[in-house]
Amino acid sequence: MAERTNRRGRPGYDLDGLLDVAVQVFNERGYDGTSMETLAQRLGITKSAIYYHVSGKDELLRLGVNRALDALFAVVDEPGATSGKAIDRLEHVVRRSVQVLVEELPFVTLLLRVRGNTRVERQALSRRREFDHVVSDLVKEAERDGSIRPDVDPALTSRLLFGMVNSIIEWYRPARGPASEQVADAVTKIAFDGLRSGAAD
Repeated sequence: MAERTNRRGRPGYDLDGLLDVAVQVFNERGYDGTSMETLAQRLGITKSAIYYHVSGKDELLRLGVNRALDALFAVVDEPGATSGKAIDRLEHVVRRSVQVLVEELPFVTLLLRVRGNTRVERQALSRRREFDHVVSDLVKEAERDGSIRPDVDPALTSRLLFGMVNSIIEWYRPARGPASEQVADAVTKIAFDGLRSGAAD
């Protein structure tokens, strides 16, 4: 489950509201290019009001990337990702990952832009690699059982699948974009119609 808190402190913002604005600013200016003063100005509150909720900018980053990561890891624990044929489990993970990306767009965007310059970023990248390994293992299992065409390298398949998923952050705009289910339908149709071997039909 995504990391959230509704602790309410000083008037104007609870932690979730503060986090929403902080993540937006991080995405616009970059984490390194955002100061606590910048955040305070955007929020219209004092820096001390921000410190009431969090210890500093790094905690806001940690909360932001963990919200995305927790949502993605919840996907691989769903029944559709844990039972059935590997190709079907893989399709479930890809489909639900698209939905998570669309529904948590600012947070996933922040996650995909971290570069490992801080301890929090390195921890996030480590968790991302764990998720990537889960996907790669599903691809390999699907190839072994004959569900995925054998002429495509499993490691390349995994990278291409999530390259397509992750590219959504560059063009999707919630106000005028299709619903998450429509985006997920399109991605899985394009990807899995090409991936499935004749034996998987």
